Amino acid sequence: MDGRDMAGAAGGASPHGAEVADPAAHPASAGRGPAAMEPSHVAIIGSGLIGRSWAMVFAAGGFKVKLYDIAQQQLKTALENIRKQMKEMEKSGVLKGALSAEQQLALISVCTDLKTAVEGATFIQECTPENLELKKKIFDQLDLIVGDNVILSSSTSCLLPSKLFTGLKHVKQCIVSHPVNPPYFVPLVEIVPHPETDPSTTERTYALMKKIGQSPVKLNREIEGFVLNRLQYAVISEAWRLVGEGVISPTDLDLVMSDGLGMRYAFIGPLETMHLNAEGVSNYCERYAEGMRLVLNTFGPVPEFSGETVQKVNQALSEKIPVVPKALDARRKWRDECLTGLAKLKTQMKSD
Repeated sequence: MDGRDMAGAAGGASPHGAEVADPAAHPASAGRGPAAMEPSHVAIIGSGLIGRSWAMVFAAGGFKVKLYDIAQQQLKTALENIRKQMKEMEKSGVLKGALSAEQQLALISVCTDLKTAVEGATFIQECTPENLELKKKIFDQLDLIVGDNVILSSSTSCLLPSKLFTGLKHVKQCIVSHPVNPPYFVPLVEIVPHPETDPSTTERTYALMKKIGQSPVKLNREIEGFVLNRLQYAVISEAWRLVGEGVISPTDLDLVMSDGLGMRYAFIGPLETMHLNAEGVSNYCERYAEGMRLVLNTFGPVPEFSGETVQKVNQALSEKIPVVPKALDARRKWRDECLTGLAKLKTQMKSD
């Protein structure tokens, strides 16, 4: 499940259409289709982990970014973190985008006044904590002052668009753009419309995400957990049962994924796997449907995620990675380096 940013909410916008920040880098921006509606800059509401990652992603794509938070110190810390990450990635040759780290950093500005942050932006990405009332308050306030060309997008990982946006005057311009943590290193973005979202809002958001190098997917309707978390929770649920029932140790369970299924799923999904593991999907179902049903019928109820299994899993993982900031941060850095390397490899494989 994704972490969320600590930020406040208030203020307004004076939006209007504009071209992308670097027309040479974005030749599709001139006057046609969804790209014509792209903003010269975006506003990011919240400067925590997700907000910082979004800022880096948009800057890598050549967009001006206004990063908003209620605390000046939080913004100072965010900029320091962004600068450090960009410099390290540039040094190691994995910085995204055609611009240098300094050029990308120059595209990012910060402020504690929301009206200033969103002035002129036609895309606003909200990244506040996963709190329904806080998010509703933000969108209620924005709804009072935005124009008809603004896309109001939320990074929420589990709140349904119907809970966030229903009743807003500009509901047709509202959408969820759910990133995967950390967005800079994992490009998937789930685009989830409200039942009243205008199709053009979905298309503009999809085009923008493609433009900045993300991998957007469109959900045709909202559903609890969206798609990524539904798949993730299905895996976690069965992993939890297998460990809890003593079938396998926590560390070996993770190895099944990292050196087994994960190797395959880094490049192809479960449906294509079915297709390739037989003579097409129809043949796979003919061969394996009975066995799959047999196994699936042995799955137990949804775990409580409490009690003895928590202690067993926590102990095993804590022995591997102590629950102290230094150890956790080091492991996260290693994870991000692995994700960066994998992203480079996937790009190379696609171009070959």
